[in-house]
Formats: sequence, C-alpha cells, structure tokens
Amino acid sequence: MSQIALPLAPVHGGDPPSIVIGSGNRAVAEALQAPENWPFRSAVLMGPPRSGKSLLAKWFVDAGLGGAIDGADAQDETTLFHRWNRAQEDGTPLLLVVDGEQWDIDLPDLQTRMRASLQLEIGPPDDAMAADLILSHATQRGLALGEGAPAYLVPRMERSHAAIERVVAEIDRLSLERKVPATLSVWRDALEAVQGPEQGRLL
Repeated sequence: MSQIALPLAPVHGGDPPSIVIGSGNRAVAEALQAPENWPFRSAVLMGPPRSGKSLLAKWFVDAGLGGAIDGADAQDETTLFHRWNRAQEDGTPLLLVVDGEQWDIDLPDLQTRMRASLQLEIGPPDDAMAADLILSHATQRGLALGEGAPAYLVPRMERSHAAIERVVAEIDRLSLERKVPATLSVWRDALEAVQGPEQGRLL
C-alpha cells in the first residue's frame, strides 16, 4: 500500500494516520511536496467528496510547507483576495481547497488570481488504489476483512472514494450486527445494501 505519513502533529478527530496514494492523487501529492514550483506559490485543490482533500491540506500544513484554506469556495471572496495578497508578500505558499468539483468566483480580481494558480484535482481511484483504500478504511475501523476481500469488492463497487468508504462501513456494521467474521456473505450483502442487489450478485 502506497501511503504518506499524516499528520506530523498528533492525530485529532479520528483522522487516519496515513493517506493512501495512488492513481487518483499521486500527481497532487507530488505537487504538494514542491510548492516552490507553484505559479505565484499558490494552488487550488479540487476533488470529489471523501477523496482526502482536507487530509492532504492538513498534511501540507503540518509538514511546514505552507498555509491552507479548507472550504475556500465557502469563504468571503474579498477576504480570500486579501489572504492571497498577504501570502505573496510573505512568500508563504498557499493551498486553497474547494469542497466541490467546480468553483464559481464572482470577484474578478480573485478570479484572475485563482486562474493563475496551480490547478490540482483528485481523480477516481484505479483498481490498485481502490484495493488500497478498502484495506486502509478497514484498518482504520479495526475491521478484519477476510482473505480476498479487495479482489471480490473492487470489480463490483462504484469507483469513487465515497462509495468505497460506504461499502467498508457497511461491511463493518453487518459484521458487528451479525457477530460473524467479515467474509463473502457479508461483503455481498454490504454491496447490495449500498449499491443495490445487482451489484452484490455480479459474478
């Protein structure tokens, strides 16, 4: 499993101790480690829900690489404009994290600056990354998945970060509720509960 340590400071709020790095976010992780190469030392990070944007921003800050504004698209645009200018004056790299996959900016001056910043986007995981995410979510929950779980689940589940997290959570719930190990019947029923019966029964 390819991961980077997170965070360097003590963990709070149930954050996992590491971030899975794979096809969907490897380019983002590499860019975050070299903010000196960003245009205007600023970057905008977008991606789908539950894709680890906030965790990457936390790692970036805890590693001492720069500052970050999570949920930038919900912030006052004038305030963001002044924060961007201060970062330029201080020479401090600034990462702006957008909760959605699109950011509509009304303030022209801020729009110009954001367009000039490095654009980073987390994409969907491939098979290898999806398998690593399944194991990572299971480990975080203290869930012992039976042998072959990723091989069974990956071809049958929706290929998104949020769906993978939901399926593992459902496996954990069913296993605890039934007081049985998380093996094939639980995997299948979890897939059916989250995605519908056709997905759970896919051969």
